Amino acid sequence: MIEGLSHITFIARDLDRMSAILTGVFDAEEVYSSGEEQFSLAPEKFFLVGGVWVAVMQGEPLPSRSYNHIAFKIDEADFDGRLARVQALGLEIRPPRPRVEGEGRSIYFYDDDNHMFELHTGTLEQRLARYAKGKEAAE
Repeated sequence: MIEGLSHITFIARDLDRMSAILTGVFDAEEVYSSGEEQFSLAPEKFFLVGGVWVAVMQGEPLPSRSYNHIAFKIDEADFDGRLARVQALGLEIRPPRPRVEGEGRSIYFYDDDNHMFELHTGTLEQRLARYAKGKEAAE
């Protein structure tokens, strides 16, 4: 039986730069750094982001960018502050996709290794409720 999400791993060329992104944008707490003592395939660091274990392992970046991404929930009141953090780190912000009102707002951005992240104000329940309204209106 699946109990939930265990962890998310990102491969990053520069562990210190990725650490700065995770702590600067996501308020990540670093809980482990392999340093000279390597147990896995490469040097790595572990973080907690909103209670989720995020691992970062040193290696070659993704060869290209795509819409594959991980989204973290933020409060609507925190939107502008988080956007300022992303901008302060010089990260490339992707224009938001078209949305219907009521499904929340998002900040999409890429790190230096072609990973796309999203900071999203909505929830699954809100999105499903909004989409259900759309279906009713069309009928």
